[in-house]
Amino acid sequence: MFILSPILVLQLLILKPGVQVEPQEGASLKTLAKDPYILAAAGAITFANMGIAMLEPSLPIWMMNTMNSEKWQLGAAFLPASISYLIGTNLFGRIAHGMGRWLCCMVGLIIIGISLICVPFAKSIYGLILPNFGLGFAIGMVDSSMMPTMGYLVDIRHSSVYGSVYAIADVAFCLGYAIGPAFSGFIVTAIGFPWMLFLIATICIIYSPTMVLLKNPPAKEEKMSLIMNERNQSIKYVSYNQQQQATKSNETSDNDEF
Repeated sequence: MFILSPILVLQLLILKPGVQVEPQEGASLKTLAKDPYILAAAGAITFANMGIAMLEPSLPIWMMNTMNSEKWQLGAAFLPASISYLIGTNLFGRIAHGMGRWLCCMVGLIIIGISLICVPFAKSIYGLILPNFGLGFAIGMVDSSMMPTMGYLVDIRHSSVYGSVYAIADVAFCLGYAIGPAFSGFIVTAIGFPWMLFLIATICIIYSPTMVLLKNPPAKEEKMSLIMNERNQSIKYVSYNQQQQATKSNETSDNDEF
């Protein structure tokens, strides 16, 4: 041990080994923003979160005017949505991969629309439990399926550098929470609280069929060739035992005698 260590030190000083890492250049943010499939996934994230974003500033006011709710009920109304979102994101992380992430997102958008339509029909805080639970659960379905889809789209259509595409996903997420509170007061004043929810619910349901585009998104030719090569590669494992080796050695010896 003590003899080898000086030799290693001399090799490091004289040879000076080094590893040169070539960084992989990713697609620009502008290129990714022009990709229609990435935009379709980003739009699903935006519309899915826009509904709950519109509810947050307007639902407490509507509860005070129609239900005469107490102050503690104004915040407690969103508790089912928070719990179900936690359940949905953890549950559909694996389920979405099996059933198809595009299908999981499409079903989630439809459930969001149905849940938003049911909110104005609630007569008390207890009537809001089921719609808000379904709303948070469906948003978890969309988020847990579209975030991996963003990375998959970059893998097959661009270079495998994920910083820019997840920046687009974060922007889409924040855009929903920016548009919702900004326009909810104006829309409620113009058409009323129920019609505002009907409007955003209709947008989510109409947008849901666009997820079919993400079922089999086309890949670039060089990316597709790499994927097909990986699928077509078959590895054969050959196991040898001592008996087979002995028979082979006997056969070779017999052949040498002839």
